[in-house]
Amino acid sequence: MSRSSKFVCSFSVLPGVPWAMLALFAAGLAAGCAPPEPPASPEPTASPEPPAVADAASVPGEDAVASGLQSLATGHFGPELEAREISLAFRPEPDPARAGHYGLGETPTAEQIAGWDIDVRPDGQGLPAGSGSVADGEMLYEEKCAECHGSFGEGQGRWPVLAGGEGSLTHDRPEKTVGSYWPYASTLWDYIHRAMPFYAPQSLEDDEVYAIAAYVLYLNDIVDDEFVLTHENLASIEMPNADGFFGPDPRPDVRNALCMENCKDPSEIRITWDSTELGVTPTEHFKDDAGAESAARESEAQSAGAAPDVPALADLDLDEGASTYATACQACHAAGLAGAPKADDAAEWARRADQGWAILVNHALNGYQGEAGYMPAKGGQAQLSDAAVAAAVVHMLTSAGVDVPQ
Repeated sequence: MSRSSKFVCSFSVLPGVPWAMLALFAAGLAAGCAPPEPPASPEPTASPEPPAVADAASVPGEDAVASGLQSLATGHFGPELEAREISLAFRPEPDPARAGHYGLGETPTAEQIAGWDIDVRPDGQGLPAGSGSVADGEMLYEEKCAECHGSFGEGQGRWPVLAGGEGSLTHDRPEKTVGSYWPYASTLWDYIHRAMPFYAPQSLEDDEVYAIAAYVLYLNDIVDDEFVLTHENLASIEMPNADGFFGPDPRPDVRNALCMENCKDPSEIRITWDSTELGVTPTEHFKDDAGAESAARESEAQSAGAAPDVPALADLDLDEGASTYATACQACHAAGLAGAPKADDAAEWARRADQGWAILVNHALNGYQGEAGYMPAKGGQAQLSDAAVAAAVVHMLTSAGVDVPQ
Protein backbone atom coordinates (compact mmCIF):
# COMPACT_ATOMS: atom_id res chain seq x y z
CA MET A 1 0.00 0.00 0.00
CA SER A 2 1.19 3.49 -0.73
CA ARG A 3 2.45 5.29 2.37
CA SER A 4 1.33 8.60 0.79
CA SER A 5 -2.26 7.63 1.36
CA LYS A 6 -4.67 10.03 2.98
CA PHE A 7 -5.97 7.35 5.31
CA VAL A 8 -6.61 3.60 5.46
CA CYS A 9 -9.86 1.77 6.14
CA SER A 10 -10.34 -1.93 6.86
CA PHE A 11 -13.32 -4.21 6.34
CA SER A 12 -14.17 -7.89 5.87
CA VAL A 13 -14.40 -9.59 2.47
CA LEU A 14 -17.58 -11.52 1.88
CA PRO A 15 -17.51 -14.88 0.10
CA GLY A 16 -19.14 -15.03 -3.28
CA VAL A 17 -18.50 -11.37 -4.07
CA PRO A 18 -16.28 -11.01 -7.15
CA TRP A 19 -13.12 -8.99 -6.64
CA ALA A 20 -14.25 -6.84 -9.54
CA MET A 21 -17.20 -5.76 -7.40
CA LEU A 22 -14.85 -4.71 -4.62
CA ALA A 23 -12.71 -2.90 -7.13
CA LEU A 24 -15.72 -1.02 -8.47
CA PHE A 25 -16.70 -0.13 -4.94
CA ALA A 26 -13.20 1.25 -4.27
CA ALA A 27 -13.27 3.27 -7.47
CA GLY A 28 -16.74 4.52 -6.55
CA LEU A 29 -15.42 5.83 -3.25
CA ALA A 30 -12.60 7.59 -5.05
CA ALA A 31 -15.18 9.28 -7.23
CA GLY A 32 -17.38 10.22 -4.25
CA CYS A 33 -20.29 7.97 -5.16
CA ALA A 34 -22.09 5.14 -3.38
CA PRO A 35 -20.97 1.52 -3.84
CA PRO A 36 -22.74 -0.30 -6.65
CA GLU A 37 -25.56 -2.69 -5.86
CA PRO A 38 -24.44 -6.30 -6.38
CA PRO A 39 -26.08 -8.29 -9.14
CA ALA A 40 -28.81 -10.73 -8.10
CA SER A 41 -26.69 -13.70 -9.15
CA PRO A 42 -23.00 -12.80 -9.40
CA GLU A 43 -21.37 -14.56 -12.31
CA PRO A 44 -17.63 -15.40 -12.22
CA THR A 45 -17.08 -13.66 -15.54
CA ALA A 46 -14.34 -11.35 -16.70
CA SER A 47 -13.89 -8.17 -14.70
CA PRO A 48 -15.44 -5.02 -16.20
CA GLU A 49 -13.33 -2.26 -17.62
CA PRO A 50 -11.99 -0.06 -14.81
CA PRO A 51 -13.87 3.19 -14.40
CA ALA A 52 -12.22 6.49 -15.08
CA VAL A 53 -10.32 7.86 -12.10
CA ALA A 54 -11.73 11.08 -10.74
CA ASP A 55 -9.72 14.25 -10.43
CA ALA A 56 -8.42 15.46 -7.06
CA ALA A 57 -11.32 17.83 -6.52
CA SER A 58 -13.80 14.97 -6.35
CA VAL A 59 -12.06 12.92 -3.61
CA PRO A 60 -14.58 12.49 -0.81
CA GLY A 61 -14.07 13.35 2.80
CA GLU A 62 -13.67 10.82 5.62
CA ASP A 63 -17.42 10.80 6.32
CA ALA A 64 -18.21 9.68 2.77
CA VAL A 65 -15.65 6.89 2.87
CA ALA A 66 -16.81 5.74 6.32
CA SER A 67 -20.38 5.68 5.06
CA GLY A 68 -19.35 3.61 2.05
CA LEU A 69 -17.48 1.11 4.19
CA GLN A 70 -20.43 0.79 6.54
CA SER A 71 -22.63 0.03 3.52
CA LEU A 72 -20.25 -2.71 2.47
CA ALA A 73 -20.08 -4.18 5.97
CA THR A 74 -23.85 -4.28 6.46
CA GLY A 75 -25.04 -4.47 2.85
CA HIS A 76 -26.67 -7.18 0.77
CA PHE A 77 -23.70 -9.34 -0.03
CA GLY A 78 -24.87 -12.45 1.78
CA PRO A 79 -25.03 -13.62 5.38
CA GLU A 80 -21.75 -15.56 5.57
CA LEU A 81 -18.70 -13.65 6.66
CA GLU A 82 -15.17 -14.75 6.04
CA ALA A 83 -12.38 -13.43 8.28
CA ARG A 84 -10.21 -11.91 5.64
CA GLU A 85 -9.21 -8.32 6.22
CA ILE A 86 -8.08 -6.09 3.43
CA SER A 87 -7.23 -2.43 3.35
CA LEU A 88 -7.92 0.23 0.77
CA ALA A 89 -5.57 3.20 0.68
CA PHE A 90 -6.95 6.36 -0.96
CA ARG A 91 -4.58 8.78 -2.65
CA PRO A 92 -5.12 12.51 -2.05
CA GLU A 93 -4.61 13.01 -5.80
CA PRO A 94 -5.48 9.92 -7.85
CA ASP A 95 -3.11 9.36 -10.76
CA PRO A 96 -4.94 8.96 -14.10
CA ALA A 97 -2.02 6.87 -15.39
CA ARG A 98 -2.83 4.27 -12.74
CA ALA A 99 -6.44 3.71 -13.78
CA GLY A 100 -5.78 -0.01 -14.30
CA HIS A 101 -5.00 -0.32 -10.60
CA TYR A 102 -7.99 1.81 -9.57
CA GLY A 103 -5.53 4.34 -8.14
CA LEU A 104 -4.67 2.02 -5.22
CA GLY A 105 -1.28 0.87 -3.96
CA GLU A 106 1.84 0.03 -5.95
CA THR A 107 2.87 -3.06 -7.88
CA PRO A 108 5.88 -4.49 -6.02
CA THR A 109 9.07 -5.14 -7.94
CA ALA A 110 10.77 -8.51 -7.94
CA GLU A 111 13.47 -7.06 -5.68
CA GLN A 112 10.89 -5.83 -3.16
CA ILE A 113 9.19 -9.21 -3.07
CA ALA A 114 12.53 -10.97 -2.58
CA GLY A 115 13.31 -8.67 0.33
CA TRP A 116 10.16 -9.79 2.18
CA ASP A 117 10.09 -13.40 1.04
CA ILE A 118 12.65 -14.73 3.53
CA ASP A 119 10.54 -17.12 5.62
CA VAL A 120 11.56 -20.76 6.03
CA ARG A 121 9.04 -23.61 6.40
CA PRO A 122 9.40 -26.69 8.62
CA ASP A 123 9.97 -28.82 5.52
CA GLY A 124 13.00 -26.68 4.63
CA GLN A 125 11.36 -24.76 1.81
CA GLY A 126 12.86 -21.29 1.66
CA LEU A 127 16.29 -22.26 2.96
CA PRO A 128 19.20 -20.91 0.91
CA ALA A 129 22.07 -23.18 0.00
CA GLY A 130 24.74 -23.23 2.68
CA SER A 131 26.24 -24.99 5.67
CA GLY A 132 27.85 -24.36 9.04
CA SER A 133 29.54 -26.53 11.66
CA VAL A 134 29.14 -26.58 15.43
CA ALA A 135 32.82 -25.64 15.75
CA ASP A 136 32.44 -22.55 13.56
CA GLY A 137 29.19 -21.71 15.29
CA GLU A 138 30.83 -21.68 18.71
CA MET A 139 33.20 -18.87 17.70
CA LEU A 140 30.46 -16.87 15.99
CA TYR A 141 28.09 -17.35 18.91
CA GLU A 142 30.67 -16.12 21.41
CA GLU A 143 31.29 -13.04 19.26
CA LYS A 144 27.74 -12.13 18.32
CA CYS A 145 25.34 -13.83 20.77
CA ALA A 146 26.93 -14.54 24.16
CA GLU A 147 26.78 -10.91 25.27
CA CYS A 148 23.01 -11.30 25.76
CA HIS A 149 22.32 -15.04 25.73
CA GLY A 150 25.32 -16.21 27.79
CA SER A 151 28.19 -18.44 26.71
CA PHE A 152 26.15 -21.60 27.35
CA GLY A 153 22.72 -20.28 26.34
CA GLU A 154 21.81 -19.57 29.97
CA GLY A 155 20.79 -15.96 29.24
CA GLN A 156 22.23 -12.79 30.74
CA GLY A 157 19.90 -10.88 33.01
CA ARG A 158 16.44 -11.27 31.48
CA TRP A 159 17.56 -11.94 27.91
CA PRO A 160 16.06 -15.20 26.59
CA VAL A 161 17.49 -18.51 27.76
CA LEU A 162 18.33 -20.68 24.75
CA ALA A 163 19.29 -24.01 26.28
CA GLY A 164 17.98 -26.34 28.96
CA GLY A 165 14.48 -26.61 30.39
CA GLU A 166 13.84 -30.17 29.22
CA GLY A 167 10.74 -31.61 30.89
CA SER A 168 9.73 -28.30 32.47
CA LEU A 169 6.75 -27.40 30.27
CA THR A 170 4.27 -28.96 32.69
CA HIS A 171 5.76 -27.15 35.68
CA ASP A 172 4.34 -24.02 37.27
CA ARG A 173 7.27 -22.04 35.83
CA PRO A 174 8.21 -23.74 32.55
CA GLU A 175 11.55 -22.90 30.91
CA LYS A 176 10.73 -22.35 27.24
CA THR A 177 13.98 -22.75 25.32
CA VAL A 178 14.95 -23.85 21.83
CA GLY A 179 15.46 -27.38 23.13
CA SER A 180 12.47 -27.67 25.43
CA TYR A 181 9.79 -25.76 23.52
CA TRP A 182 10.48 -25.03 19.85
CA PRO A 183 8.90 -27.66 17.56
CA TYR A 184 10.97 -27.10 14.39
CA ALA A 185 14.64 -26.45 13.68
CA SER A 186 13.56 -24.26 10.77
CA THR A 187 12.20 -21.73 13.26
CA LEU A 188 15.66 -21.40 14.79
CA TRP A 189 17.30 -20.74 11.42
CA ASP A 190 14.54 -18.36 10.34
CA TYR A 191 14.64 -16.30 13.55
CA ILE A 192 18.43 -15.96 13.64
CA HIS A 193 18.46 -14.96 9.99
CA ARG A 194 15.57 -12.54 10.30
CA ALA A 195 16.17 -10.83 13.64
CA MET A 196 19.66 -11.47 15.03
CA PRO A 197 22.01 -10.11 16.24
CA PHE A 198 19.80 -7.77 18.23
CA TYR A 199 21.83 -4.70 17.22
CA ALA A 200 22.24 -5.65 13.52
CA PRO A 201 19.43 -7.92 12.28
CA GLN A 202 19.88 -9.59 8.87
CA SER A 203 23.60 -8.80 8.89
CA LEU A 204 24.72 -12.45 9.07
CA GLU A 205 25.82 -14.42 6.03
CA ASP A 206 23.80 -17.57 5.32
CA ASP A 207 26.67 -19.86 6.33
CA GLU A 208 27.03 -17.93 9.59
CA VAL A 209 23.35 -18.53 10.34
CA TYR A 210 23.78 -22.25 9.71
CA ALA A 211 26.81 -22.33 12.02
CA ILE A 212 25.16 -20.44 14.89
CA ALA A 213 21.99 -22.53 14.58
CA ALA A 214 24.12 -25.69 14.69
CA TYR A 215 25.81 -24.50 17.87
CA VAL A 216 22.51 -23.66 19.58
CA LEU A 217 21.25 -27.14 18.68
CA TYR A 218 24.45 -28.55 20.18
CA LEU A 219 23.92 -26.55 23.39
CA ASN A 220 20.58 -28.36 23.68
CA ASP A 221 22.12 -31.81 23.10
CA ILE A 222 20.17 -32.24 19.87
CA VAL A 223 23.30 -32.69 17.68
CA ASP A 224 26.88 -33.73 18.48
CA ASP A 225 29.99 -31.56 18.43
CA GLU A 226 31.02 -32.70 14.93
CA PHE A 227 27.67 -31.94 13.33
CA VAL A 228 27.46 -29.77 10.21
CA LEU A 229 24.08 -28.16 9.53
CA THR A 230 23.11 -27.72 5.87
CA HIS A 231 20.09 -26.76 3.80
CA GLU A 232 19.75 -30.45 2.96
CA ASN A 233 19.61 -31.90 6.50
CA LEU A 234 17.96 -29.14 8.56
CA ALA A 235 14.40 -30.34 7.92
CA SER A 236 15.32 -33.83 9.10
CA ILE A 237 16.28 -32.68 12.62
CA GLU A 238 13.77 -33.90 15.21
CA MET A 239 13.12 -31.38 17.97
CA PRO A 240 12.16 -32.73 21.43
CA ASN A 241 8.83 -30.86 21.48
CA ALA A 242 7.82 -31.54 17.88
CA ASP A 243 4.53 -33.09 19.02
CA GLY A 244 3.74 -30.43 21.59
CA PHE A 245 1.70 -28.20 19.26
CA PHE A 246 -1.53 -28.56 17.30
CA GLY A 247 -3.06 -26.64 14.44
CA PRO A 248 -4.65 -24.84 12.90
CA ASP A 249 -5.44 -22.60 15.86
CA PRO A 250 -9.28 -22.50 16.15
CA ARG A 251 -9.32 -19.19 17.99
CA PRO A 252 -10.39 -16.11 16.00
CA ASP A 253 -7.77 -13.53 15.15
CA VAL A 254 -9.84 -10.75 16.68
CA ARG A 255 -12.97 -10.48 18.79
CA ASN A 256 -13.75 -6.81 18.24
CA ALA A 257 -16.92 -5.69 16.46
CA LEU A 258 -16.69 -3.55 13.34
CA CYS A 259 -16.55 0.11 14.26
CA MET A 260 -16.10 3.07 11.93
CA GLU A 261 -16.95 5.84 14.38
CA ASN A 262 -14.79 8.35 16.23
CA CYS A 263 -11.68 7.10 14.44
CA LYS A 264 -8.37 8.68 15.42
CA ASP A 265 -6.84 11.06 12.90
CA PRO A 266 -3.67 9.31 11.65
CA SER A 267 -1.85 12.65 11.46
CA GLU A 268 -2.19 12.95 15.24
CA ILE A 269 -0.57 9.59 16.02
CA ARG A 270 2.91 9.92 17.51
CA ILE A 271 5.46 7.44 18.86
CA THR A 272 6.34 8.89 22.23
CA TRP A 273 8.38 6.06 23.81
CA ASP A 274 9.65 2.56 23.14
CA SER A 275 9.48 -0.81 24.82
CA THR A 276 12.70 -0.33 26.78
CA GLU A 277 10.80 2.03 29.07
CA LEU A 278 8.35 -0.76 29.87
CA GLY A 279 11.10 -3.18 30.77
CA VAL A 280 10.22 -5.48 27.85
CA THR A 281 13.76 -5.26 26.50
CA PRO A 282 15.94 -6.25 29.48
CA THR A 283 18.78 -3.83 30.15
CA GLU A 284 19.14 -4.08 33.90
CA HIS A 285 22.06 -6.51 33.65
CA PHE A 286 24.02 -3.83 31.80
CA LYS A 287 23.30 -1.32 34.54
CA ASP A 288 24.79 -2.83 37.70
CA ASP A 289 26.04 0.05 39.86
CA ALA A 290 27.17 2.07 36.86
CA GLY A 291 28.70 5.39 37.76
CA ALA A 292 29.34 4.98 41.48
CA GLU A 293 33.01 4.03 41.23
CA SER A 294 33.59 6.39 38.31
CA ALA A 295 32.08 9.33 40.15
CA ALA A 296 34.20 8.59 43.24
CA ARG A 297 37.41 8.48 41.20
CA GLU A 298 36.56 11.66 39.36
CA SER A 299 35.80 13.39 42.63
CA GLU A 300 39.12 12.26 44.12
CA ALA A 301 41.02 13.36 41.03
CA GLN A 302 39.35 16.76 40.95
CA SER A 303 40.07 17.29 44.65
CA ALA A 304 43.72 16.56 43.98
CA GLY A 305 43.74 18.82 40.94
CA ALA A 306 44.59 15.99 38.57
CA ALA A 307 42.85 14.06 35.79
CA PRO A 308 41.86 10.41 36.35
CA ASP A 309 44.61 7.90 35.62
CA VAL A 310 43.84 6.30 32.24
CA PRO A 311 45.95 4.67 29.48
CA ALA A 312 47.87 7.09 27.27
CA LEU A 313 46.61 7.48 23.73
CA ALA A 314 50.03 6.81 22.23
CA ASP A 315 50.27 3.39 23.91
CA LEU A 316 47.08 1.95 22.43
CA ASP A 317 46.71 -0.77 19.78
CA LEU A 318 43.98 0.50 17.45
CA ASP A 319 43.46 -2.95 15.90
CA GLU A 320 42.69 -4.24 19.39
CA GLY A 321 40.17 -1.41 19.70
CA ALA A 322 38.26 -2.59 16.63
CA SER A 323 38.12 -6.20 17.84
CA THR A 324 37.10 -5.14 21.36
CA TYR A 325 34.28 -3.06 19.93
CA ALA A 326 33.05 -6.03 17.87
CA THR A 327 33.00 -8.46 20.79
CA ALA A 328 32.10 -6.27 23.76
CA CYS A 329 30.73 -2.88 22.74
CA GLN A 330 28.52 -3.09 19.69
CA ALA A 331 25.72 -4.95 21.51
CA CYS A 332 24.77 -1.55 22.96
CA HIS A 333 26.55 1.04 20.82
CA ALA A 334 25.43 -0.28 17.42
CA ALA A 335 21.74 0.16 18.29
CA GLY A 336 21.89 2.84 20.99
CA LEU A 337 20.69 0.41 23.64
CA ALA A 338 20.15 1.77 27.17
CA GLY A 339 21.04 5.32 26.13
CA ALA A 340 24.46 4.39 24.70
CA PRO A 341 25.64 6.75 21.94
CA LYS A 342 25.46 4.99 18.58
CA ALA A 343 28.81 4.30 17.00
CA ASP A 344 28.04 6.57 14.03
CA ASP A 345 26.41 9.43 15.98
CA ALA A 346 28.94 12.22 15.44
CA ALA A 347 27.05 14.80 17.51
CA GLU A 348 26.83 12.59 20.61
CA TRP A 349 30.46 11.51 20.42
CA ALA A 350 31.64 15.09 19.86
CA ARG A 351 29.76 16.13 23.00
CA ARG A 352 31.49 13.40 24.98
CA ALA A 353 34.88 14.16 23.47
CA ASP A 354 34.56 17.73 24.73
CA GLN A 355 35.01 16.34 28.26
CA GLY A 356 38.58 15.40 27.41
CA TRP A 357 40.38 12.11 27.00
CA ALA A 358 40.83 11.31 30.68
CA ILE A 359 37.18 11.83 31.66
CA LEU A 360 35.82 10.01 28.60
CA VAL A 361 37.99 6.93 29.12
CA ASN A 362 37.41 6.97 32.88
CA HIS A 363 33.67 6.67 32.22
CA ALA A 364 34.28 3.69 29.95
CA LEU A 365 36.58 1.97 32.44
CA ASN A 366 34.72 2.55 35.66
CA GLY A 367 31.12 3.12 34.58
CA TYR A 368 29.01 6.25 34.43
CA GLN A 369 25.38 7.17 35.05
CA GLY A 370 24.39 9.96 32.68
CA GLU A 371 21.18 11.86 32.06
CA ALA A 372 20.18 9.73 29.07
CA GLY A 373 21.63 6.35 29.98
CA TYR A 374 24.23 4.36 31.86
CA MET A 375 27.60 2.84 31.07
CA PRO A 376 28.58 -0.23 33.13
CA ALA A 377 32.25 -0.52 33.99
CA LYS A 378 34.04 -1.87 30.91
CA GLY A 379 30.64 -2.58 29.39
CA GLY A 380 30.18 -5.40 31.87
CA GLN A 381 33.28 -7.19 30.51
CA ALA A 382 35.54 -7.16 33.55
CA GLN A 383 38.12 -9.40 31.83
CA LEU A 384 39.07 -6.63 29.38
CA SER A 385 42.26 -4.69 29.95
CA ASP A 386 42.13 -0.93 30.44
CA ALA A 387 44.09 -0.49 27.21
CA ALA A 388 41.61 -2.59 25.22
CA VAL A 389 38.66 -0.53 26.46
CA ALA A 390 40.46 2.75 25.78
CA ALA A 391 41.32 1.55 22.27
CA ALA A 392 37.65 0.69 21.70
CA VAL A 393 36.75 4.27 22.67
CA VAL A 394 39.20 5.53 20.02
CA HIS A 395 37.62 3.17 17.48
CA MET A 396 34.11 4.54 18.15
CA LEU A 397 35.29 8.16 18.01
CA THR A 398 37.03 7.69 14.67
CA SER A 399 34.10 5.64 13.30
CA ALA A 400 31.85 8.62 14.05
CA GLY A 401 34.33 11.01 12.40
CA VAL A 402 35.16 12.76 15.67
CA ASP A 403 38.70 13.84 16.56
CA VAL A 404 40.16 11.98 19.52
CA PRO A 405 40.59 14.42 22.42
CA GLN A 406 44.00 14.90 24.02
